[in-house]
Amino acid sequence: MGEADDDLVLRVGRGDPEACRLLVERHLGRVVAFAARVLGTPSDAEDVAQEVFTRLWRQARSWRPGSGGVRAWLRRVALHRCLDRLARRREQPLDDAPDPPDPGPTPPLRLEEAEVTRIVAQAVAALPARQRAALALCHYDGLRQDEAAEVLGVSVEALESLLARARRTLRARLRALAPELLDGT
Repeated sequence: MGEADDDLVLRVGRGDPEACRLLVERHLGRVVAFAARVLGTPSDAEDVAQEVFTRLWRQARSWRPGSGGVRAWLRRVALHRCLDRLARRREQPLDDAPDPPDPGPTPPLRLEEAEVTRIVAQAVAALPARQRAALALCHYDGLRQDEAAEVLGVSVEALESLLARARRTLRARLRALAPELLDGT
């Protein structure tokens, strides 16, 4: 793994671009993936990741090791950036909304998998932002519930409630969209 994240952030705070490059290399993929799950669009997720690492560069001087960890801090900043973007989307007039992205053709052997992925993604995208974020942190990013709760700024009990509501809603939506996905549940 190399040098600890906290040490790298301290080096970034002293203006060390190599330390920043190492942190970006280490965490960029997860930040982009998390933001994409919350926002639903890869291009917006990349913009969020850029904002997150720019903020890291600017605020590294005030970093205090042991304050929850770099990974949690990056996700917390990403979550806030995502929620800001989602709020701006709601304020955007429908005429100005971009056309939905074209998913493009999929290879024949992956057609069924792509359809399942699309149905699940559609159901997840319809969830409220905080429920989507809770799912992304726990199920896709693999954070423990206490870590995810810290990122979201809620208690573990509140996180469990978000996850339970998200699962119930997903189960109902998937049952309506594609009942064969839930055979046996």
